[in-house]
Amino acid sequence: MVTSDQRRRQLAREKYERQQKRRAEARQRSRRRAAVIGAAVAVVVATLVGLVVGGVFDKDKKDEAADPAANPSAAPTPQQSPSPAMAIDDKAKYTFALKTSAGGITFEMDAAKTPQTVNSFKSLADKNYFDNTKCHRLVTGGIFVLQCGDPQGTGSGGPGYNIPDENLDALGKANEQGQVVYPAGTVAMANTGQPGSGGSQFFLVYKDSPLAPTYTPFGKIDAAGLKVLEEVAKGGTADGGQDGPPKTPVTIEKGTVTKN
Repeated sequence: MVTSDQRRRQLAREKYERQQKRRAEARQRSRRRAAVIGAAVAVVVATLVGLVVGGVFDKDKKDEAADPAANPSAAPTPQQSPSPAMAIDDKAKYTFALKTSAGGITFEMDAAKTPQTVNSFKSLADKNYFDNTKCHRLVTGGIFVLQCGDPQGTGSGGPGYNIPDENLDALGKANEQGQVVYPAGTVAMANTGQPGSGGSQFFLVYKDSPLAPTYTPFGKIDAAGLKVLEEVAKGGTADGGQDGPPKTPVTIEKGTVTKN
């Protein structure tokens, strides 16, 4: 027979077990809520990071396939050394001859219109700066250019100084979209998108391209050189996209500037 004292102890034990069970269930529910909240926070954080990395919050971000300045590869090295002293005839015309692995590309530069640019290119070429450098970027959509002039071949190099913008009104008045047409055969300076940020990188236009008039146009490619560019463009980019290294490698074997 169960005594009253035993009965009380049994009831107390059962009550204790029920309390422990409820506490265990409460802890499990708490852990599940924490896990759900943690997962939700992780999703939100991941989404925000994706938006920032993707440029959704960057109001000033431009279409990389429509602007040489949008891609970081266009950015010259920050200013570290003085630009070269003026050493050209600023009333003369000069020829920049590029011997490349894809063929010869020659263009004429008018020092009267772009004296600082021509002087810089003459100074760099005289130091063999462009020799054995790669043209690192081909754009085949939106604009149509081959970009060269980076000694590192990555798009991040430059001469260690910047030169001022010149001749920006040469291509006429901008349209409602703030653009002008850079005609096929034009050679112009690449920059970071900021005024006066040109270095040594330049782009060769192989097909009419609409751009903001913020890139110094300083050369005109000859017919033979334009054909070389068109052939390179037909090969497309290495990854098949509209903006990237050309599938047909273009290395400047020798760059020479001479007075006409």
